[in-house]
Amino acid sequence: MTVSDHKESVSQGVEAQYRQALDQGRFLIQHCGGCDRAVFYPRMICPHCGADKLSFTPADGRGEVYSTTVVRRKPEAGGDYNVALIDLQEGVRLMSRVEGVAPADVRIGMAVRARVVQQDGHGLVVFDPCQEAT
Repeated sequence: MTVSDHKESVSQGVEAQYRQALDQGRFLIQHCGGCDRAVFYPRMICPHCGADKLSFTPADGRGEVYSTTVVRRKPEAGGDYNVALIDLQEGVRLMSRVEGVAPADVRIGMAVRARVVQQDGHGLVVFDPCQEAT
């Protein structure tokens, strides 16, 4: 495989499909037809059963904060922000941030809902606090 072949396969692979959906404002996760489990981050083979029967489905978006930390920055550098691990209702975990509250107010167990925002011309999944139980 040449470098250009590799670049071509990456631009058309499952990660590219995931990113294209985000750029269009859609948050998708994979579902395995072999073991009936959710898979995140996108990949070619199911990490649970080894099947190659993965398809993209819309994420429900509801989740719960598993872990969080505050990244401290000077105000002129954009100020503080949080980094959180979120457990989605589908049973997968991803890293993102919770918006709409002060970074220090994000709490483990907080119910959140995903939304896709545009940042630097690309889609990005972020979360907002919500009152719903997951």
